[in-house]
Amino acid sequence: MPSQIHSILKKYWGYSSFRPLQEEIIQSALDQKDCLALLPTGGGKSICFQVPAIAQDGMCIVVSPLIALMKDQVANLQERNIAAIAITSAMRQREIDIALDNCVVGKYKFLYVSPERLQTDMFMARVHKMNINLLAIDESHCISQWGYDFRPAYLNIAELRNTLLRVPVMALTATATPEVVEDIQDKLRFKKKQVFAKSFERKNLAYFVRKEEDKLGRLVRLIQKTGGSGIVYVRSRKGTEYIARELQARNIVADAYHAGLSGEIRDIRQAAWVKGQIQVIAATNAFGMGIDKPDVRWVVHFDLPDTLEAYFQEAGRAGRDEKDAFAIILFEDKDIEDLKQKHKVSFPEKAFIKRVYKALGNYLRLADGAGKEEVFPFALKSFCKRYNLNPLEAFNALKILEQEGLIALSDAIKHPARVMFLLDKKSFYQLEVKDSKTSSVLQTLLRSYSGLLSGYVRIDEFVIAKRLGIKRSELVKLLSSYANKSIIDYIPASDEPLLTFTQEKIPIQNLIISKENYEWRKERAFEKMNRMVDYVLGGHCRSAYLLDYFGQIDAPSCGICDYCRVENPKQASVDEVGIKILALLDKSELMVDEVFEMVHSREDLIIQALEWLEETEQIEITEDQVRRLVS
Repeated sequence: MPSQIHSILKKYWGYSSFRPLQEEIIQSALDQKDCLALLPTGGGKSICFQVPAIAQDGMCIVVSPLIALMKDQVANLQERNIAAIAITSAMRQREIDIALDNCVVGKYKFLYVSPERLQTDMFMARVHKMNINLLAIDESHCISQWGYDFRPAYLNIAELRNTLLRVPVMALTATATPEVVEDIQDKLRFKKKQVFAKSFERKNLAYFVRKEEDKLGRLVRLIQKTGGSGIVYVRSRKGTEYIARELQARNIVADAYHAGLSGEIRDIRQAAWVKGQIQVIAATNAFGMGIDKPDVRWVVHFDLPDTLEAYFQEAGRAGRDEKDAFAIILFEDKDIEDLKQKHKVSFPEKAFIKRVYKALGNYLRLADGAGKEEVFPFALKSFCKRYNLNPLEAFNALKILEQEGLIALSDAIKHPARVMFLLDKKSFYQLEVKDSKTSSVLQTLLRSYSGLLSGYVRIDEFVIAKRLGIKRSELVKLLSSYANKSIIDYIPASDEPLLTFTQEKIPIQNLIISKENYEWRKERAFEKMNRMVDYVLGGHCRSAYLLDYFGQIDAPSCGICDYCRVENPKQASVDEVGIKILALLDKSELMVDEVFEMVHSREDLIIQALEWLEETEQIEITEDQVRRLVS
């Protein structure tokens, strides 16, 4: 007879069994024990906290650093008829107020919040009234200053534990070095240290590094030869557009994805790629988190990643179905110099950081001592233009101010329109009698969505407009007019970046950039950059190097990366067969069948040799014909 957690897994996710370690992690939460779940990208981390939360009375609070990630997980839960909500900086105070009240009365099973939300008065006034069964910390490496993506607001979680004394904590991450693993448990005040760690080894994923002057040409040949769905990671927005255009010009179905696109366009392109309608997505590193697409056959980095943590996470999006896949870095000497320059500009002078902070206060018209928890639409481009700032330097200065816990930045995320009815039943009836047009619009909303009388509900303005037989622009005007008359509260759809002042604006003379968030992090970032360069240039098994970095000492060579295929002694016999094939092809082209007849060796060695010669572009196989490319 299946256990309760197996029944939940089957009912909501359709799986008959758990992946390795999932069941042990879930049982730890049910036993009220703290734990750190260290699972690789695509390892099923979300199920680890979602299943035990559903199995118990009460609600799970999930702390997550990215609005897009929260939105994706909430949408996935709602599709399974599991009540979930995310509170983000894009919501109005009244909307947040109602959402938190609904959490207090038990309307939701999951509450997703950013770490910055934990320190707000509104949240702290409610959380002790909530029935919390689990505190899940996603991307928990963000709590560690040893980590590659430190977020000071994560440190607020330790204070939250004082309020939720008996609630177990489950920390989750895909990338953590041994020192970060220890730091996570210390910072989250684990009652007893406990780590569930799955090996970082991906036996189906082959890592390659190619020094290449014609990176675009290599990319095109790789896609044409390999086929399958893939991601090309590019550092800049312009770079993603360039790659997409060049691939399209060569009849490859590709598109670009970056934060400069509207939320609607990003959603359309992401959905098309997930469905296989687009073969290749050229993207900045904002793409990929929370996306469930197991059949990605390859990931190419067209520019060097900043850290091995970032690379491992992005490369790991290939081959989640456990079938053969590969991750490749294409680089030239200039890329290494660019990476070093990027490190330099990532830490602008402290005087410049203070200048940016002062300009920010002027831009948003904030007086000293004001602005705490206020959220502002923020366009970096117009901000920099007004104050004559270099956009890249200004962005890096803002990131350091974020590290100091003074502000929080969010990328442009599509936020759907929301509506809540403000009239009581009697007033609503009177309105129906007096104003038939208004009544028709409101009745259409009521028939289309439930819960409008008790809270904010997301609506699709295009769908409602179509049902009413009017244009969306006309519906927006009508809803805005009803809001002005206090008939409804209406929040139009938006997709603009947001900036939150997490603390009151301080006088510029009092602004101190801490050593931990400047000199110390600059030094750590330099070390991480050097490890990335060493990975690219060094002579070593790629997989073993990554495993060693993440604490898996004495990892065996993988046998399938570019280094192992050349240096591994086991390849000697394959190399010998390859030499025989090349000698035959020097004389003339051959049919594949002729190669097998003329090379006296085992069939598997001939196949491996042909594959290797083709991958290294020494031969070309078209249909059944084999010819040599390089003498």
